[in-house]
Amino acid sequence: MRLSKAWIIASKDFGTFFKRKSILYTIVWFELVVSIGLPIIIHVIAGKPAAVALLPGFMNSFSFWYVIGAALLPAGIASYSLVGEKVQKSLEPLLATPTIDEEILAGKSIAAFVPAMVSTFIGASVFMALVDIFTGRVLGRIAYPDWNIAIIVLLLTPLACILSIGFNVLVSSRSNDVRVSQQVGMLIMLPFGAVYLLSEFRVLSLTTDSLLTMTAVLAVVDVVLFWVVKTTFQREEILTRWK
Repeated sequence: MRLSKAWIIASKDFGTFFKRKSILYTIVWFELVVSIGLPIIIHVIAGKPAAVALLPGFMNSFSFWYVIGAALLPAGIASYSLVGEKVQKSLEPLLATPTIDEEILAGKSIAAFVPAMVSTFIGASVFMALVDIFTGRVLGRIAYPDWNIAIIVLLLTPLACILSIGFNVLVSSRSNDVRVSQQVGMLIMLPFGAVYLLSEFRVLSLTTDSLLTMTAVLAVVDVVLFWVVKTTFQREEILTRWK
């Protein structure tokens, strides 16, 4: 596989990404709500002496929103990737080029991965800084960074992002309608949302061990999904079926 070819495809999709204001707005609003809104909630909790003991649990649960975001943010880009090419009547020329399937898939994946992860890293940095400012006096220590947030931001979010991209590219390659592709693609958020709810209801503790277990499971799922996407992506079938 030639990475230069994949980057050319990604560069083209970056241009499409910046033109689609709805995707930009989704990223900006998500990061504002999670990176600033959630620390404000933590600040309110920290101001109530009876609730101080609950702070670590809320902080762990709230930080998991970055995993949910890593599944949400690339979905709009990845789900649009192939269906959008069809709408723009540029899919057939793309699939007819000498680029191999792996280069096309890599280019589409890079275009969705980079914006999602850059916004995640920036948002997580703001989140950690604000939480430290709001809770430092109450907790008597600097809460972040710690091992949990490191696993979430450096391991779980990239893996969740890759899972979302793979799932949405798979859906996009089998769909003829942009809206249907995007709606089905959003379903990838459900398991991560379920983990968050379980953590809020104290059914599941987001400890270092549990986060590492999730990381291992997610890594295996990503490998299997990559194989499925690579196997089912048949340019000849797509060209024939979408003519």
